[in-house]
Amino acid sequence: MIPRFKPWLGWAEFRTMFRRNAGAVERFEQEFARTFGAAEAVAFPHGRSALWAFLNAVGVTGAEVVMPAYTCSVVAHAISLSGNHPRFVDISLDDYNMDLNMLPAAINERTRAVVATHLFGYPLDLDRMESIIASAEARYGNKIWLIQDCAHSFGASWKGRLVGSSGDVALYGLNISKMMTSIFGGMLTFSNAELAAKARSWRDAHFLQPSWRKGCQRRMYLLAVYIAFSKPVYAFTWWLQERTPLLNRLTRSYHLDEKIHFPPDFNERMLNLEAAVGLEQLKRYPQIVARRRAVAAYFDQHLSRRPGWVLPPLIDGATYSHYVVRVPQRAAAVAALAKHGIQLGELIQYSVPELTSYRDGSAHFAVSAEASTSTVNLPLAPTLTPSELDRIKGALNSP
Repeated sequence: MIPRFKPWLGWAEFRTMFRRNAGAVERFEQEFARTFGAAEAVAFPHGRSALWAFLNAVGVTGAEVVMPAYTCSVVAHAISLSGNHPRFVDISLDDYNMDLNMLPAAINERTRAVVATHLFGYPLDLDRMESIIASAEARYGNKIWLIQDCAHSFGASWKGRLVGSSGDVALYGLNISKMMTSIFGGMLTFSNAELAAKARSWRDAHFLQPSWRKGCQRRMYLLAVYIAFSKPVYAFTWWLQERTPLLNRLTRSYHLDEKIHFPPDFNERMLNLEAAVGLEQLKRYPQIVARRRAVAAYFDQHLSRRPGWVLPPLIDGATYSHYVVRVPQRAAAVAALAKHGIQLGELIQYSVPELTSYRDGSAHFAVSAEASTSTVNLPLAPTLTPSELDRIKGALNSP
């Protein structure tokens, strides 16, 4: 079975489990900032923790924070748990990002921040985004923080500008399903060193040091990932996920999309072990991006256009965290490819405003709802072999 995603983990990451890794968090912050063109970086245990901490650090509370309707629910959860209210904007099917034509109308006198998500590795128009925010600040006479959500778009660029270099702060998630990983983890990057110092100071005052037990648990988790994603074992992993409730129960307990919550360790510092894995992943990052772009180009060139299937665009500067296809009958497509030993992903199966915690009946986000029910993502791991690519092509191009 070819998995819907697969982290690129090698011997270098494996060896971190047997080292002390002292000072790795600070080194990871410095190298992450250098890699992604920032002045400073501040590490967190989760991406959602990082967003929550930033809003608290700059004193945004009791306000509206604008965000796209189609994204991971944890963004809205972090906004809500920081004492703010998410205000949703529908997306464009051109790139699955926030529809900037709708953004100005969503900003009002209560708006104090905008989360600009670059979904699936596709960059938003940074020039237009910055212009909209500047105009709104002038109109309402207050600061509106521009938060670039780069959890799916490490290294993506808009007209040569890294997406994380725009705005006040950039947010990255580093769990095992992301383009690069530190097992779990999140990162904020800043172009302003003073703002970075404020966020770091708030983190240091409010986040706890993790216990030695957590280090043991992370080592066990990382070892399990190596085993679960190995070729001889993954068919069994897939069976557990699809044919038994075990892995689905574990996944749902982590996300709980319908419930506004944080994981139990949301306010614990990043482990040196996690940072050490992240440092090794940064060394791989140029290859990860190059390979993802190559696979996306291969699919675009070689996959036939089935009736009703809409392949994603190739966009300059995109880094393709996922290769997302819209299909007329998602369940049937997933089942058909599984018979060929290919797992299709269903990454975001909801429109956030339609979740129970956020549904108020005042608005419907039609494009977000369509994307949530019709999208699948093809395997796009940088470790895909030529024979695996041919297998995917053959399965998708067969009648």
